Amino acid sequence: MSETITIALPQGTVRGIRESRVLSFHGVPYGEAPVGPLRFAAPRPARWSGECDATRAAPVAPQLPSRLRDAMGDFDARQDEDCLRLSIWVPADGAIQQSQVRRGGSPVAAPSDVAGSPAKPHRRPVLIWLHGGAWQSGGILPWYDGARLAAEGDMVVVAVSYRLAALGWLPLPDATPNAGLLDQELAIGWVIEHIAAFGGDPEAITVMGQSAGATSICAMLTRQPRFSRAILQSGSLGRGWRSAEQGARLAHAYLGACGVNTTQEAAALPVETLLAAQQHPDVLKALQAEGSGRSLFAPVLDGDILTTDMQNALAAAVGRADVLVSYTRDEMAAFPGQGVNPQSAALGNAIFDQPARQWAADAIKAGRQAWLARFDVAPTQRFGACHCIELPFVFGTLDAFPDAPMLHGLKAVSAESLSQRTRKAWIAFVHGESPGWPMAPHQQIFDVQ
Repeated sequence: MSETITIALPQGTVRGIRESRVLSFHGVPYGEAPVGPLRFAAPRPARWSGECDATRAAPVAPQLPSRLRDAMGDFDARQDEDCLRLSIWVPADGAIQQSQVRRGGSPVAAPSDVAGSPAKPHRRPVLIWLHGGAWQSGGILPWYDGARLAAEGDMVVVAVSYRLAALGWLPLPDATPNAGLLDQELAIGWVIEHIAAFGGDPEAITVMGQSAGATSICAMLTRQPRFSRAILQSGSLGRGWRSAEQGARLAHAYLGACGVNTTQEAAALPVETLLAAQQHPDVLKALQAEGSGRSLFAPVLDGDILTTDMQNALAAAVGRADVLVSYTRDEMAAFPGQGVNPQSAALGNAIFDQPARQWAADAIKAGRQAWLARFDVAPTQRFGACHCIELPFVFGTLDAFPDAPMLHGLKAVSAESLSQRTRKAWIAFVHGESPGWPMAPHQQIFDVQ
């Protein structure tokens, strides 16, 4: 039976559970529910008092099935617009200031390192995770369970759920553009303000993202980032950035597909209508006419939240964070219509590989530390070392991918060995150390042995 753990915050208490080697807190709100007048608006900090029940899984943002499920497998999770929530994993061995903790409703005596003297609080580095999914799918899922990283890495792991699809990334007229990006920034701010209560060090934060999550981190680095260490996995920087004009055309088609004319009317629609519009022929036609190959949802260069001069902004951004940059050998093989072939390889090189190498090289030139890695593990001929294949090795969650076609045929012993090596490297980086190989342009290859 799980033991209840309660953490005291200024606004109230957060009740989580002890699970084996970690304390876990799920569904902690960092923003108000973005519903009603807050749908399509900038996020507002969460307001609550009393006790927050953080013992059940957080909901994911409303979404359609992922286009990568043929490679990764599928998932079943509760969906809710009230999705501005966090999951937090903390090592269970005295990581939290004991004055903050109650077990089973009773205070826990503070430990001491000298008889009669309270022990100094032990602050651990913090890893914040931003999931991928083309800004339209994903969430806080068992795939990204942070328990193993937290326990093995002696650190606090935080996973972020943010608005997806039209709710967070469609630049509707008279609405806040890039609302999903502002969600992510608000979550990082919440962590900085509150993570000390969970034993984390707010001055030792690494933000990690994959695919859309990695690209979002790059976008945040063009603004006023509150972090200076990042792990960028398979960011799609080679797709370029959507202009305000392109975004406006997509938004116009989207409103028409929903059968409305204004953002105010769209705000009153059932979320199912907004999701169904993603597949409307007029929306798909408008996306195809853009000619960029980008996904339907992406950050938009609105001129306010994200500058229209993204080239110069990114040139400055590379100097704002030490980075661990990774990509996979056969990125495009996970996507519909692609495979392990020269055409897909050339496309993957343009979208993922070359931009990853360039970011690492530019970061070095800007005086930052930068390491580069490529995943070559390729259990199947169909998917090769495809987009997302590194995820179970980074998190140590191979058991959460039992039906992932991209992993079929992978021997358990080889998989666990690769996962151990991957986690060791990622953990070292989070602790401010070298992951174990020379800095860029050296490229470390991760494969089964």
